[in-house]
Amino acid sequence: MEKGTLVEFRLQGDAGTDRPRRLGVVDRPEGKKNWIVLDERSHPQTLHPRQISYEIAGDYKPSQIATFWQEIQPYLDLDSLEVAWELLVEDSESVDPASMALLLFSKQDPALCYAAYYLLSEDRLYFKQKGDRYEPRPATQVAELKHQSQQEAIRQQEWQGFLDRVQQQRVGESVEWQQSDRLRLETLEKYALYREESSHRLAAIEILTALDRPGTPLDAFGLLVDLGLWSPHENLALRRAQIPTQFSSRVVDMAHVWLSDPPPDPDQSRLDLTQLKVYTIDDESTREIDDGLSVEFLPEGQRIWIHIADPTRWITPSDELDLEARRRCTTIYLPTGMIPMFPSELATGPMSLNQGQICTALSFGVILDEAGGIQDYQIRASLIKPTYRLTYEDVDEMLELGIQAEPELEVLSRWAKQRASWRRAQGAISIHMPESSIKVQEDEITILLLEDSGARTLVAEMMILAGEVAGRYGEAHSLPLPFRGQPQPELPSEEELLKLQPGPVRYCAIRRCMPRSEVGTTPVRHASLGLDTYTQVTSPIRRYADLLAHFQIKAHLRGEPLPFSLDETKELIQTVGNTSYEATIVERQTNRYWSLEYLRRHPTEVWHALMLRWLREHENLGLVLLEDLGLEMAMRFNRDIEPGDRLDVKAVFVDPRQDIIQFAEAQVEQAIS
Repeated sequence: MEKGTLVEFRLQGDAGTDRPRRLGVVDRPEGKKNWIVLDERSHPQTLHPRQISYEIAGDYKPSQIATFWQEIQPYLDLDSLEVAWELLVEDSESVDPASMALLLFSKQDPALCYAAYYLLSEDRLYFKQKGDRYEPRPATQVAELKHQSQQEAIRQQEWQGFLDRVQQQRVGESVEWQQSDRLRLETLEKYALYREESSHRLAAIEILTALDRPGTPLDAFGLLVDLGLWSPHENLALRRAQIPTQFSSRVVDMAHVWLSDPPPDPDQSRLDLTQLKVYTIDDESTREIDDGLSVEFLPEGQRIWIHIADPTRWITPSDELDLEARRRCTTIYLPTGMIPMFPSELATGPMSLNQGQICTALSFGVILDEAGGIQDYQIRASLIKPTYRLTYEDVDEMLELGIQAEPELEVLSRWAKQRASWRRAQGAISIHMPESSIKVQEDEITILLLEDSGARTLVAEMMILAGEVAGRYGEAHSLPLPFRGQPQPELPSEEELLKLQPGPVRYCAIRRCMPRSEVGTTPVRHASLGLDTYTQVTSPIRRYADLLAHFQIKAHLRGEPLPFSLDETKELIQTVGNTSYEATIVERQTNRYWSLEYLRRHPTEVWHALMLRWLREHENLGLVLLEDLGLEMAMRFNRDIEPGDRLDVKAVFVDPRQDIIQFAEAQVEQAIS
């Protein structure tokens, strides 16, 4: 090259289709291969020949580069290539920049040849480079590239429109989200839910970056809150589990049909027990009332009746309602409200044992021996008329006052105590850890410590009794039922337990040793209940496993074929177990979130705490019970402490969304995590 030649060149890092166009004037050679080129500001650049992409002959000076650019600007219209392409495509005739200049501009001076080169090298539609020449693309390929270009333009328009609508919504303007927006918003949702494991992570980060936000999952969550799409207290555990919170129109329609036109009752010969006084005992907030208790006075003693709601009166196996209940498997109880297994109109209406109404039930009649063991039992599809709708507090008060007008309650209480004593003699293991109920209404959080009461013990013992009767019946008749069992635990020695403080500390040590219960189609001992056979049947409105047992038992009582074979029952038990476990995790995580949120809102409150046990003693991390609330929390100590020690603590840092809490002892006011 001669001194004064104008060249187009690229520097290291100029890769890509959008690299800047750089022009310079050749000044002198540098070594054997390189050249010194001066840019328009006369700054020298040392270039290898491979970095020079085009040469423009002449005697140029760096000061002329800006003028050169201005001269060729009127010719740099990419649309002009379409005309040239139409002339050349039919014969597939290739061109170089000089011949293209002649075709486009009818001249071949150096500046116009460069303009033609510029157009050809910028073009991604009509021509493709082969060596120093450019071939016209086939018409079909150009059509496809045009289509892709149009689609990309649409995508860019949608992208910009989305960003504009986000900004409008953030400043309070009302917007109408488009279908394409929904996909991007779902990308943000999945990133907020699944964090770094989200397959949409990069797309979500791109959105956040475009909106000048850091690209973390918390930023995605915050943006969704800012847009009014999520609540600041959005239940991420519920969303992650993909648990349906609404019923499909088909299920709702079927429920409404049965409400207005009930199906035939499959049990036409129900035992009429409407003459019995029936007590339903629940928390005041309970709306799905699925059990009631009666006492039938006999010449030789008493028969206890445990009445269980009978939703199988309203559904048949594999109908729309049954399949929906099977899909949900359980009613989920959250501080913000429940997610029912059945539509509420049915669950709290004709399926429930409502006071003063004639209700269908599956009733378990039991005569106990003096020790509390089962002497005789029967199971009958029945009709009952609940007499009293009582709370646990009502029953505790009535038992304490000894109201003579309600001798049945006294009988039930006495037999419940006898049953508890009998089960202990059979090896039952009782664990009485404090429990709490968390409720959220209109953003107000209430945590109620549930007292260990006679009424709760009464109801619990009667439900366990019904489960033993169902298990015995299933075992006696070889029915495939969801039998629940629990392996015998290896408990600490008596000597070890006596070293621990009685109450929660000792119960906590026992609880650690308890294996998980198991469900199968074969009767097996339930260690902690002290029973050789046991089947849960007392919550068929709320647990599908209980409903499954009802289907099987009632069909057998009628002398009909069982609706579910052994293999089908095994498969259902597996499915129900997995789904119910997911629901339990959601309940646990949601309660945890609102517990932390409650503590966050009470930063100055001092809580009485009891050290239960070490979690990681070498890290001074222990488990404490906040006795005022019935909540168990991890706490890191900075002093010597032992299980059973009591202390006063404050929550000095709480982040419910990140599941972080740090406590400090109130006396020293020093944060420990």
